[in-house]
Amino acid sequence: MTNYDYDIITIGVGPAGLVVSAMGSEMGLKVCAIEKAKVGGECMNAGCIPSKALLRMAKTRHAVTKFPAMQMEEMREPEVKDPFSLIQEQLKAVVAKYDKKLGKVDMVKGEARFVDAHTVEVDGRQISARRIFICTGTRPAKPSIPGLDTIDNLLTNENLFHLEVMPKSMLIIGGGAIGAEMAQAFSRMGCRTTIVQMDPHLLPFADRFAGELLEECFKKEGIAVYNSRSITSVTKNEQGNVVLTTKEGETLEAERLLLAAGRTPVIDKLDLEKAGVQYTPKGIPVNANLQTNVPNIFAVGDCNGNYLFSHAAMHQGMIALMNIMRPWPFKKDFKKYVVPWTVFTEPQVSSVGLREADLIAAGIKYEVIEAKYADYGAAIAEQVTTGSVRVLASKYGKIYGASVIGEGSAEMINEWALAIQKKIRLVDIMLLQHSFPSMSFMNKSIGEMWMMGMLKNETMKKMMTKMLK
Repeated sequence: MTNYDYDIITIGVGPAGLVVSAMGSEMGLKVCAIEKAKVGGECMNAGCIPSKALLRMAKTRHAVTKFPAMQMEEMREPEVKDPFSLIQEQLKAVVAKYDKKLGKVDMVKGEARFVDAHTVEVDGRQISARRIFICTGTRPAKPSIPGLDTIDNLLTNENLFHLEVMPKSMLIIGGGAIGAEMAQAFSRMGCRTTIVQMDPHLLPFADRFAGELLEECFKKEGIAVYNSRSITSVTKNEQGNVVLTTKEGETLEAERLLLAAGRTPVIDKLDLEKAGVQYTPKGIPVNANLQTNVPNIFAVGDCNGNYLFSHAAMHQGMIALMNIMRPWPFKKDFKKYVVPWTVFTEPQVSSVGLREADLIAAGIKYEVIEAKYADYGAAIAEQVTTGSVRVLASKYGKIYGASVIGEGSAEMINEWALAIQKKIRLVDIMLLQHSFPSMSFMNKSIGEMWMMGMLKNETMKKMMTKMLK
């Protein structure tokens, strides 16, 4: 039997690598984790976590502006003065927590390259393992826009949270999660923001109604949105501002430019050919067990091109690690688990399951059941009446998909995710007692609305009439 240095090597210690490394070591495996930058990867250091910190600060500042009676000193400081320094201080505390979780893991700093299917090299040192997990994630994609390479201070999520001064104005290319969240955050912090994108509506991965509702909210806050635009050039003028022109004839100018137009896998420097691992520009193909074409090498998280969410990466890490411990009949297929998602704007936008476009394309008949925040007493009392819970279901209550737009949607969507995954029907949602007056009580209202619709059926009416006589 071949002797290896480790049971597992993880390349990259972002969300996926953290799970594989920490869980593997707790299971008694000898683990080596290789990270070229910072523990936590892009999510913790330049994505999910710092963006939520900035969004919270922006929300507080917006509330102070909206409700003058709340303008107290303790609410103005330090959010307005220096948000980016505060974010970096908060991140140090978060990273320290994760460092503790990796206490039993051998950490190696540097960039890994494959030598063969069981060996990698880091700064001249060769390290071998029985299994290798590639967890390298993605980086911001750079579209082919004339003049983009001439912008020397181009912003992406990688450097956005290291700004020293809040810009007065900012153009954002891309209307997905990053573009939408940062447009609102920076706008509420006093920066005039404009979104320009090629897609027909904000959040192109969501149902159209969600993106259009968010756009309405943005316009009320003074955020300009240009959809279905083809960018013809990006240049700098004599004042040092960025000037963007579109095929449709617009000329837009701002102090800074944020690029948020998709992601590309970080796999180009791994020398995958030496390990025999196949890959494409979209990522590393994997099977149901998250194995590459080389059985002892796994690709977990964003680098495999499936579901570009941090929680999906963590889940995949857990599934892959469990699968190496299980015999064949008990292995789990990672694609059989639903993936909910949330965009943390205000209102929050969350979704899980199939979209209307998916159902129409598949020829599946469905009904739309919608409960609006504006019709719910608690939402009216708390002045959060924008949005709705919207569920796509069969006539008999099978749940195909759900969207929640509004206060607390990031928490509420998980109930719908569980319902779809466990094949729970609307009648079960209706019969589950929900805490009142929580926002999730509207989930129960969906079940009640569906039942009321069922009772309008003529056959059901006749049955009920007979039973009541």
